Amino acid sequence: MKKYLSLILALALLLTLLAGCGSSGNTASYDNGMVDMSDEVAMAPAEGAALKNEASDTGSAALPESRKWIVTVDLTAETDDLDALRAALDAKIAASNGYVENQNIYNGSIYQSGRRYRSANLTIRIPAGQVDAFLQDMGGLANIVRQNKSIEDVTLNYVATESRLNALQTEEARLLELLSQAETMSDLLEIEARLSEVRSELENYASQKRLYDNQIDYATVYLNIEEVQEYTPVEEPTLWERIRDGFRDNLEGVGDDLLDVLVWFIVSLPYLVVFAIVITLVVFIVKRVRRRRMAKKAAKKQKSEDNKE
Repeated sequence: MKKYLSLILALALLLTLLAGCGSSGNTASYDNGMVDMSDEVAMAPAEGAALKNEASDTGSAALPESRKWIVTVDLTAETDDLDALRAALDAKIAASNGYVENQNIYNGSIYQSGRRYRSANLTIRIPAGQVDAFLQDMGGLANIVRQNKSIEDVTLNYVATESRLNALQTEEARLLELLSQAETMSDLLEIEARLSEVRSELENYASQKRLYDNQIDYATVYLNIEEVQEYTPVEEPTLWERIRDGFRDNLEGVGDDLLDVLVWFIVSLPYLVVFAIVITLVVFIVKRVRRRRMAKKAAKKQKSEDNKE
């Protein structure tokens, strides 16, 4: 009997895995700033406007113009209408003479926990002089959950790159002058070889300077947007509010789980029917084999009794 029970359990496990397979449907860290200014706030667009503006203005003091700064902002926001926010955001970016460098939109699934979950991740480039105004405008468009602003002073590296670039340009001009005055083939080949090396270094340093210029002129904003039904509250909830909200969330979670189970059951119904048929056949075969064994044992016992008589 243990042998047949093991067979039944193995078949059940196999069909459950098949049912699970059949029902299944469907980047950035930057923290090397020398000056780090972070604010974590949570509020609805229509509430706490003064608090939002204060958070957005943190660290907005004018930076010394004699220095070279790379400004990076990590921003997490909530909205109840992702499409409307994206349209308003595009208008703000255009008005700021910025551009979207990268974006990833996740439209979610209508079957996920009984509701449609959507989010967006954008890398936005904003002129450095307008980044604080842009962040303040964002506070009026969405519920800002987290804001981190870092400022990196790259003056020394920038000056070193610029100095090296000027030195190479001077050397290139001198080599070109010597090349026009070369009298022997060996001198000509030697000058051309060095000229090739200088021009290769020139391209590398020029590329590095262009990269610095782009990072200095345009602040980088990493924006993560989540579409939610309720905004994250800004005030610390009371004990009663925590109990009420926790009970409500758990109740909603139970409802979502029941809905997910119902969806899984309907989607997996063909496998469940096959599973039920297989189990019925296995049980029928096991019972039949047991009856035969019991009949054989009874016959042997009867025969043994008859021989004794």
